[in-house]
Parts: sequence; structure tokens; C-alpha cells
Amino acid sequence: MRTVNDGKFHIASVHSIAGQGPLERVLQLGSLYPVYQPIVNLADSSIHAHEALIRGPRGTDLHTPDALLRAAALECLGYEFEYACVVAALRTWGKMDVPGRLFVNMSAAVLTQLIRTRGPDELLKLIGGLGILPRMLVLEITEHERVDDMDELAEVVAQVREAGVSLALDDFGDGRSSLRLWSQLKPEVVKIDKYFTKDISQHGDKLKTIQALMQIADIFGTSLVAEGIETKEDLRVLRDLGIAYGQGYFLGHPNPTPVQYVGVDSQRVLAERQIVVFPELSRATPNGLLRNISLIPAPTVTAVTTNDAMAECFSLWPNLHAVAVLDKEKPVALINRSQFMNAYSKLYYREVWGRKSCMVHANMEPRLIERDHSVDELIGILTSQDQRYLNDGFIVTDNGRYVGLGTGEQLVRSVTETRIEAARHANPLTFLPGNIPISQHIERLIRKKVCFVACYADLNNFKPFNDYYGYWRGDEMIRLLARLAMEQCDSQRDFLGHVGGDDFILLFQSPDWRQRSERLVEAFNTQAQSLFDDAARNAGGIEAEDRQGVLRFFPCTTVSIGAIAIDGSQFSRAEDVANLAALAKHDAKRAGAGLLERGA
Repeated sequence: MRTVNDGKFHIASVHSIAGQGPLERVLQLGSLYPVYQPIVNLADSSIHAHEALIRGPRGTDLHTPDALLRAAALECLGYEFEYACVVAALRTWGKMDVPGRLFVNMSAAVLTQLIRTRGPDELLKLIGGLGILPRMLVLEITEHERVDDMDELAEVVAQVREAGVSLALDDFGDGRSSLRLWSQLKPEVVKIDKYFTKDISQHGDKLKTIQALMQIADIFGTSLVAEGIETKEDLRVLRDLGIAYGQGYFLGHPNPTPVQYVGVDSQRVLAERQIVVFPELSRATPNGLLRNISLIPAPTVTAVTTNDAMAECFSLWPNLHAVAVLDKEKPVALINRSQFMNAYSKLYYREVWGRKSCMVHANMEPRLIERDHSVDELIGILTSQDQRYLNDGFIVTDNGRYVGLGTGEQLVRSVTETRIEAARHANPLTFLPGNIPISQHIERLIRKKVCFVACYADLNNFKPFNDYYGYWRGDEMIRLLARLAMEQCDSQRDFLGHVGGDDFILLFQSPDWRQRSERLVEAFNTQAQSLFDDAARNAGGIEAEDRQGVLRFFPCTTVSIGAIAIDGSQFSRAEDVANLAALAKHDAKRAGAGLLERGA
């Protein structure tokens, strides 16, 4: 018979029990000890709290947390081990005069067992006996196993909260925790699993996920802690996202003595005036989906519908271009109005064919488009050699079931609108951020009152080059400018956007922006020469028509960059910054300069 009291085993017998396991001996000797990792307020660099992490005896196989957990499972000491960890963490913390809150790990199963068998009063007695105020304690629920009874856990959490102790969910998003757990328990704190924070500065999908979690946290009134922060690049992104708290090796390692201040490196990052450039999903995102294409509600027919009935249907629906043939809910064919009526109006057709099946006029290979179809799938219709699809239109389905018809005109309009909208987010040629992300980044700079330099880059004599050599080589020149501009940007400080055509905008926070811009001008003007043929290079340009259709000589294509220094505190709209940058570009092109800085 054994019980746990303040982290130590008290064995009924005076003598040790034969066959005692390694962890049981550690618990009996009280050899567990805590280390404390800081949880940092990312807004002001202060230490908000510490998390207690348990270690076993130094120099033994049970020193690491993973080894302790394995031993606890092997020796069936899960409850005893976790209770001993809590006691060790609280006892040590209570002896130290350290400000801030304490986060202590406990599984949902052990918390439930503790409250069910001992009650919240026993927990309060334990906490108070070790010199800790309940309001300074946060129980961090770790989900190593699925919660079997969510309702029971919710009742337990309510009792814990009534005792004045707060609750946190650990490792949210690692696959073992659920949104229901968050919704039902309504914890004061949720800790985001390190998978989503690791390398977030390079992954737009992780950034979008955390932004979604921030919206959920706002709804529930929950504070978020980003775990696993190990680099200054990731810290900058999380700081600028507005995450309240952070934890990780870059902010502080676990230590037997709690720290009072964050390290110099992390403090320097948190105090920066500049903002970080967020990674963009759109740089690697394909064309996307068309979900909202307009549908034409239309009647349907079956294979047994007669030609006379088909004619009556078209008579009742004078604007209908086609009718779908269904087999139950599944579309199998399409009948074009024009083709059908041409045949039906012929002499003696009604007498011979009127009562026979309309399937003789059906297109047995209609184009079927799911509601969640891709742009590329629709473009396949537009570029198909079989233009029957443009005349017949197409059938729209939802999970294979008929929902309506679409016309060729609607198809062209939908593809065009979708492409235009997609280009506002990411340019389809370079995959660089388009107008919407450009405006959003300028707004972030303005909100934080950052001083930066807005540069507008544009190609000189590009239209003659494009007309002379064709769009393929014109696109190659635009991609060249995009690549060289990207090489001159600090990925953390400098933002590069593609406005459209041969227009680019660079938002520099790098202090050496001028040298970067000059290198860009020099590199492009040199490498762009390779896109001209030998005769043009030797002549220094090409003979091409100008905008008035007059043939004249145009020098080889170069780039001009207009620059303007911006004090973010003096602006309130991104549009005003963009307009000033465009004016600077205009001045640079008119002056024939590679780089020209314009006064604000």
C-alpha cells in the first residue's frame, strides 16, 4: 500500500519493497526537481510568468521528461508521478520570492482524479500550505490522451476556477487537443503548439492558421501563448501579429532559478521600431477555386422525354440555351436549344420523330463542373478545340448531383473576374504580392509609425521591346526584374510587391536602401541586354513603332526607380504613400535616372 504526501512515497513497511521500479525509488526519495522557463509579454518585454518543467536526478536515465513519462507508464505510476511533479514545482516556487504567475502541467485525467478523490479544498490546502496564492497559479492541461468525459472535465475545471486557480490548454493544435475542449472549458490561456510557430517567418500557411486562432481567442476572451520560439525571425512575425505572450529558447531556457528579465538579443528584437515582412501564401498558391459562378435555374428532362415535350419545354422557357438530361439526380447529357429547334422545325419532323426520345439530339459528353472547380479546369473549356462547350454551356454539379446550368458568356466573365481578383492578391506572372497585400503592408508601417523608403520601379522602353520580341520574352524581362529586386531585399525588413505589368513597389526598412536600389538598377540594366539579339545590342536598341504608330529608334530597356522617404507618423492612408511613390517614379523616368529620390 502506498500513498503520496508532498511528493514522497510513504511505504507501509519499514523495509524497501523488493522489485521496486526506478521511478518509484525516485518518488520515494523525492528526487524530482523543477526548472522554470519564462513566458514573456511580447508587447513590453516583461516576464509575465514561468512554466515549471520537471527533471529527474542528474546523471541518471530518468533525468529527461520523456524518460520520466515512459517510466511512469511502464510502472503504472501516472497519477503518483504527476502529483509529485506538481508538489515539487509548487514547493520550490513557494520558497522563492519571484513575481509573476506559475504555470504547472497536469493531464486532464489526473486533474479529474485529484478533484474527484480529494476535492478542491484539498487542492487549496496544498497550494496555500506551500506559500502560493491561488490566483497566481495556472494549471496547464496537457493532452497526452483523448479526454474520455468532456462534461466531467468541465465540472472539474469549474471547481478549480471557483478556487481561484486559472486554466491553460497546452500544445493546442498538435492533434491531441480539440476546438471543443477550448469552447467547453473556456480556458484563460491557450498555448499554441510549436509546430505552428517554428519557421513561421517562412510559411504563410502557418501565419494564416495563427491568425485564425487569434480570431477564436478574441471570441472566447482567451490569451494566447506562442510556444517554441527559437529564432529572432519567428519572434518578429509573432510580435507583429499581435500575439500576447511567447515562450521558447530564444526568449529564455529552462533554469532552476527563474529569470527577472529577458535576454539582450530577444529584448532588442522586441524593441525594434521596424515591422517584419509577413510570408505570403500567394507566392506559392495556384489559381484557386471558383465557388460562386452564376447558375441558371432550369428544368430538366430524362431519356424518356419525347421531342414534342422537349419543344414545349423550350417554348415555355424562351431564354433557355440548353436543357440537361438526368438519370435520377445525375446529369448524363445536354440538349442544345438552337440545334434541337433547327431539327424540330423541319418538314414532317413532328409526325415522324415527335413522340420519340429526345436523346437523339443529346450531347452525351457534356462538360460537368463541380461547384468547387478550379480556374484551370474552366480555362480548359475556353481553350478547347471543341467549341461546342461554349455554345452548349456546361452543367454545374454538387457532389455529382445536378444544381444548374452555366453559359459560355458566364464562364468567360467568371474566369476573368477570378483572375483579376487573384492578381490583386498575387501577381500570376511573378507570384509576388499584389495590390491588396501591398496596401496592407503600408498600413502596418503607418500604424506603427515606422520610417521607411517607398520605391517605385518601372521599365523604360518596355512596350517597344514587348511588341518587337513578343509577350513571352516580355514576360521573361518582367520576371528578371522581379528576381533581381527580390535579391536586393532583406526578407525580414523589405517588402517587394508587383503592382502589375512592369511596375513594382519596394518598401525598404533597410538603412542601406540606396545601395540596394543602385545595385538593382545596375544588375538589371546589365542582364536585360541578354534578352536582346546581337544586332540590337550592337546598335544599342531596336526600331519599333511608338504609341502613335510611328517607327523610331528605342534604346535598350532599362529600369528607373523613384524613391521617397516616408515618416509613417505623418500618414493615415496607404493610398497617399502609393501616390507619392508613383510621382517619384514619374520624375525618375522623365529625368532618365536609374534612381531618383524625391522630397516628400
